[in-house]
Amino acid sequence: MKVVILDDAANVAKYGAGIFLDQLAKKPDSVFGLATGSTPLSLYRELIDSNHRGEVSFAGVKTFNLDEYMDLAPEHPQSYRHFMNREFFDHIDINPDNTRVPPGDAANPLVACREYEAAIRDAGGIDIQLLGIGRNGHIGFNEPTSCLSSRTRVKTLTRETIEDNARFFREGEFQPQLSITMGIGTIMEARLVVLLATGRSKAKAIRAMVEGPVSAWCPASALQMHPATVVIVDEDAASELTDPAFFKHIEAQNQALLARLQGQA
Repeated sequence: MKVVILDDAANVAKYGAGIFLDQLAKKPDSVFGLATGSTPLSLYRELIDSNHRGEVSFAGVKTFNLDEYMDLAPEHPQSYRHFMNREFFDHIDINPDNTRVPPGDAANPLVACREYEAAIRDAGGIDIQLLGIGRNGHIGFNEPTSCLSSRTRVKTLTRETIEDNARFFREGEFQPQLSITMGIGTIMEARLVVLLATGRSKAKAIRAMVEGPVSAWCPASALQMHPATVVIVDEDAASELTDPAFFKHIEAQNQALLARLQGQA
């Protein structure tokens, strides 16, 4: 697990976007796993700007989103499909048919989960999976006690997650208690995982993920076992790590090595 600590949220977004841009330069038909929420928004805006400047194209890209609320139609303003269209897909040159979000309004969600897994396999697997992290250590909607080998499935949301997301719903509006989410096992099959976290409210979860035992109580801790995970955090999100200076030293050495190797090319 590579941990990169940067000054602020803007630099977190730029660093994360750079990983996606580098991937597209190598493989224009990449398959991306995407996430919703406030944390990845700045990264998406960086990618949109690069697309508008003509530096990158998404014409050959396929995407699979992590999760979706159950019982919300795609056009519902709080659905994650609506979010992705509004914040990202509608602003780039991607083929809408190549963007997949779990169908929260599926007549048979259990069948829909199996079909989502099959679609990921048929696409050749995910090249880069983007993640945020919940205050309780969840990734996607894999809440504490989730099986660390789980596949795409229906998942009940914790009270903490429901309360965290309540700000997006009007008073009295229906707020889902269930979701469809990629499983932890599904996420672990991505070739590269990029996790972003900003703000002091995520500091305990980052510490548990990076330093704690691998445990279903912190689902993100499973990423300790992933061969290629990059955790990109700002100073606040890194504030409870035991030795953040060590991670900064490692990154400085990695950048120096990369510069040396590029100089030899």
